[in-house]
Amino acid sequence: MEKTYAGARLRQLREGRSLSQAELARQLDISASYVSQLEHNTRPLTLPVLLRLTETFGVDAEFFAPQDTARLVADVREVFTDDSVGGTISPGELDELTANLPGVARTLVALHHRYREATENIAALVAEQGLEPTATQLPHEEVRDYFYQRSNHIVELDEPAERLAAELRLRPGDVRRALAARLSERHGIAVVDAGLDPGEDQHRYDPARRELRLSPTLRPGQAAFRLASQLAWLEAGETIDRLAATGPFTGGTARRLARIGLANYFAGALVLPYRTFLGVAQRYRYDIARLCDHFGVGFETVCHRLSTLQRPGTRGVPFSFVRVDRAGNISKRQSATGFHFSRAGGSCPLWIVYEAFGSPGRILTQVAELPDGKKYFWIARTVTRGSGGHGEIGKTFAIALGCELRHARRLVYSDGIALGSAAAVTPIGMGCKVCERPACPQRAFPVIGKPLRVDENSSSLLPYPPAR
Repeated sequence: MEKTYAGARLRQLREGRSLSQAELARQLDISASYVSQLEHNTRPLTLPVLLRLTETFGVDAEFFAPQDTARLVADVREVFTDDSVGGTISPGELDELTANLPGVARTLVALHHRYREATENIAALVAEQGLEPTATQLPHEEVRDYFYQRSNHIVELDEPAERLAAELRLRPGDVRRALAARLSERHGIAVVDAGLDPGEDQHRYDPARRELRLSPTLRPGQAAFRLASQLAWLEAGETIDRLAATGPFTGGTARRLARIGLANYFAGALVLPYRTFLGVAQRYRYDIARLCDHFGVGFETVCHRLSTLQRPGTRGVPFSFVRVDRAGNISKRQSATGFHFSRAGGSCPLWIVYEAFGSPGRILTQVAELPDGKKYFWIARTVTRGSGGHGEIGKTFAIALGCELRHARRLVYSDGIALGSAAAVTPIGMGCKVCERPACPQRAFPVIGKPLRVDENSSSLLPYPPAR
């Protein structure tokens, strides 16, 4: 049986009740020195003591379970790869900080985010680009960070959406009709499939006329999602308002974007209810094509929903989800894993998501290893959207879904691929400006703060050779 060290959690419980170590020892019928050893992680938490703690203080045993700090470790690690911070921390110190002082670690990450945002704003002003503060993407970044910090799972919306799906008895192939009936019968809103320019809005709601117009170019799954997002405002509006109002958003633009993101989250959870979707996903071993056929929705919608299945007690595979264009711009990113998307210097060109553009419509796989040794299993495929008109520019993206390598065998895409120590691994980084791999021939930028070898009498295969 694995030993449980829970010093930080025990100290948190004791201090939250204003108890001294001696007082806690008396209540648990153990010595004060034993309490001190438990809090300093020199002795593990035994089952008898754990049972006394749960009975005395009314907490679940899960409160003392080892916390998964992989995501927090990745966040703190990014802070110390920023050369402008000027600090170094060993892997052991990193683990100790995140395990024993998670609140301090999160505060450190939050401060670094604020520092980086301020630095970027100052750089924009100094460069005299004529940018207004509202021209930056800061509001979008705030919303992305909000979902990332919650492991891309919003339980306050996921569970009500699942209950509504059960109430409406939503069935694949009949979702759009059922949602339109709910809008009409409960809320007096008519759904009209006309009146919108195919090249502009996908939907538009007219509150005065109680009319929801849908673009005729929408596929059935897309139309159902738009109906579900309208229902989100009507059925879960108070919850959405509360979440947006209490979130860490610095301005009105970010809050409005957050409200839209939360409404879209509710819509996805309504069209693909949690337990039903997770059960089918596990039965199909996360075969995305079969999930698309089963629920009548698109590849991107399925991938995005798979990245949200982190309900305590019934978790799916923890995925990271990303959408990029041909230029390498990341337009969507969500993560329930420790994989951290870089904000500086673009993404890694060796990442499979970019290779997907060379094989349109095919699912590609990759075992990727980060500089810290952590390995991930990735799948990637392109998706194309068109407005339907001749000569009009469509949209092509690459969608990637990744999980830690230890989960790969649960995916049908790992069949026939060597995993573990026998895996053919591609070394990737978080982005060229912070990547620690000196010998990468695909490097687009030098590592921030690292000296380069600039020799007039020699040349190198590496674009930015490091100083010897």
